[in-house]
Amino acid sequence: MRSFVGIDLGQEPAPDETTVCKFRHLLEKKDLGRKLFAGVNKHRSSLGLSVSRGTIVDATILAAPSSTKNAKKERGPEMHQAKNGNAWHFGMKMHIGVDSKLKLIHSVETTAANVHDSQLVEKLLHGEETRVWGDSAYVGQKEKIQAVAKRVHCFIQEKAGRNRPLADEQKSRNRNRSRVRSKGEHPFHIIKCVFGFAKARYRGLAKNTHRVLVNCALANIFMMRRRILRLQEA
Repeated sequence: MRSFVGIDLGQEPAPDETTVCKFRHLLEKKDLGRKLFAGVNKHRSSLGLSVSRGTIVDATILAAPSSTKNAKKERGPEMHQAKNGNAWHFGMKMHIGVDSKLKLIHSVETTAANVHDSQLVEKLLHGEETRVWGDSAYVGQKEKIQAVAKRVHCFIQEKAGRNRPLADEQKSRNRNRSRVRSKGEHPFHIIKCVFGFAKARYRGLAKNTHRVLVNCALANIFMMRRRILRLQEA
């Protein structure tokens, strides 16, 4: 790290926690996280890695501390509780649009955890899609998707209803769609497991959104690293 940032401990001290914190606050104030994310995607395009006409939409919950041991004796006011499966989670939600071929993130939005995945589907599209994949949370959102991408075909997971199980043909279609849709989980794995961003560290959506954007930018670089090295060697 000292070598990367050019710090010579023989001439100057390493930045302490207060200096790093002030730098982070400056990045947040200038909204540089979103600019950094856009800059990485622009660099990706300059390398010839353009997004395709297929997008996978998905969302994941980032847990936040539920403790009330603070000055105001309350949980994070912008965080909320939501049920995922049979478990309840308190925190925020990260929504992403992922290219179906490159597995790179091209769109990012954040909300409280209780906002349904489908509410932000149109913001996760770049508008040139001809195919969109998503899980059953996006059932019934075809009109919203087509309002952004006119020529799109929706491959949303079909959902069984009460006393209305899926037919074998529907199950087969879901399996085929899941093979593509699973690529959208790869960025989540990198952000949560490789980078360790499984929980919201700060209070409020603004600070955590900045961290989400920076992590998404870094995740794209991480996934492009071999392509970038091959292009540099060519």
